[in-house]
Amino acid sequence: MSDKTKFEIEFVIQSSPQLLYQYLSTPSGLSEWFADNVNSRGELFRFIWDGTEEEAKLLKRKSEEFVRFAWEENDDDSYFEMRIIVDEITKDVSLFIIDFAEEDEVDEAKMLWENQVTDLKQVLGSK
Repeated sequence: MSDKTKFEIEFVIQSSPQLLYQYLSTPSGLSEWFADNVNSRGELFRFIWDGTEEEAKLLKRKSEEFVRFAWEENDDDSYFEMRIIVDEITKDVSLFIIDFAEEDEVDEAKMLWENQVTDLKQVLGSK
């Protein structure tokens, strides 16, 4: 098994941290932009895209700050985290993504996040 490469991307989002957190942490919020459908039982979230299902475990969360998931099928320490950063001075809100991908798939993974966050911005009415 090859080691995955950790990568980080940041997006400026025009939203309150409270509202943004709902879209990152709840099945109904995540199904608006991250997957076609999302169900959860406790800490286990099932993400559905075009009939394909993947399960992820909610590892950690802090209200209005971050959520961290790990895909059930992964046999390594990789995870993906969505963190809300508020600039102390400007009060601008950013969504900071931490994820892992195979080295030759990092660009593709970043593009996937960019597409999904574009959907999220539309849902939020953010530019």
